[in-house]
Amino acid sequence: MSIKAKLSVLVQLANIDGDFAGEEKDLIYMIGKANGVSEEEINNMVENPEPLPPVSTMSEDDKFEYLFHIVQLMKIDSQVYLSEIKFCEELSEKLGFKRNVISKLSSRIYSDPAITSDVSSLKRAIKKYKQ
Repeated sequence: MSIKAKLSVLVQLANIDGDFAGEEKDLIYMIGKANGVSEEEINNMVENPEPLPPVSTMSEDDKFEYLFHIVQLMKIDSQVYLSEIKFCEELSEKLGFKRNVISKLSSRIYSDPAITSDVSSLKRAIKKYKQ
């Protein structure tokens, strides 16, 4: 799955509250740049985000990365809106998980990207949330 598709989902989440700025914006640009995406390409994604690719083409790792990054982005500005939670829950269902996987991940993913979570432990924990 392309990094651009992943960034597009993050852009959609960041735009839910109508304020694409601050920590959310910084995290998206940081993830993009770390994966070789230019600032111009990220700016284009902000203007025209790509739709979610077909779930059938995603690996389990891709699905996990989507969930991990959307929860991290949701929490990064220390303001979690109901609309953001609903977006994440809907996305989790599209990815083949139960909605409550978001609350499980949210309790174990830090808002500060400098603080790393135990990714292998998280991957094991979400398996029981598969639909």
